[in-house]
Amino acid sequence: MTANHQEQFLKRLSGQNKKYRYHLPSRQDAGKFIQNLLNFLFPISKDCPSCPSKDLAMKLGDLRNDLGCMLEPLLPQLEKDKEDILDEIFSGIPEIYEKLLLDARSITDNDPASVSIEEVISVYPGFMAIATYRFAHLFAQSGIPLLPRMLTEFAHSQTGIDIHPNAIIGHSFFIDHGTGVVIGETTHIGNNVKLYQGVTLGATHVSKSLASRKRHPTIEDNVVVYANATILGGETVIGHDSIIGGNAWLVRSVPPYSQVYHQSKIEIRQHSTTAD
Repeated sequence: MTANHQEQFLKRLSGQNKKYRYHLPSRQDAGKFIQNLLNFLFPISKDCPSCPSKDLAMKLGDLRNDLGCMLEPLLPQLEKDKEDILDEIFSGIPEIYEKLLLDARSITDNDPASVSIEEVISVYPGFMAIATYRFAHLFAQSGIPLLPRMLTEFAHSQTGIDIHPNAIIGHSFFIDHGTGVVIGETTHIGNNVKLYQGVTLGATHVSKSLASRKRHPTIEDNVVVYANATILGGETVIGHDSIIGGNAWLVRSVPPYSQVYHQSKIEIRQHSTTAD
């Protein structure tokens, strides 16, 4: 790069940088925060100690300070005082903790391969994605922009599970295996729902003009959706206690207690063993 080209590029870069509306905390800090928060709530797996251990009150205070630091770049976009937002979030942690215990218990009780609730909490990608979503959803409800999506995208990168922080999900939620699961922004999921790998709860159309409308389906209580099923549309409702089979494609509602299966034709032909 010549000196003239470098000067032009740096001028272009400086001009573009001034146009950005938001300044964000780092991805590394966002990921570290959610990991520290989950380790605080569930001290099951531990790193080798590098500093003296602290009591729970001190650890909670550290988490509040860390989140306060991450909110600093977002201050111009916050509609409430930073301390009020921190109070709201940390007041919500006990309720989320109880929901996460129900999620972990649901996974433990329904997965024959699970050994214990400790394994589910410390190892299962579905639990990590759900836990991260629940805190990101709380952040979004508290009026924090962008950071909720950073948290769920961190979990997405770690687990392969993509849950939008604005989705609404009930208690005792179970994602098995999880790779490729997508849950869109306006999805509503009831209680005791089970999803398997590759499930998409998405929209039928992708358009900015639809951003304020419900674009994603509603899944009522006690529904099981098996691997690679696709359910699309804001008016699509899967009635309670239904079973959606693997590879099904749905763009319309089904009533409660339905069983929906995808049928494909498989032919098995025997090769001739006789030489020509």
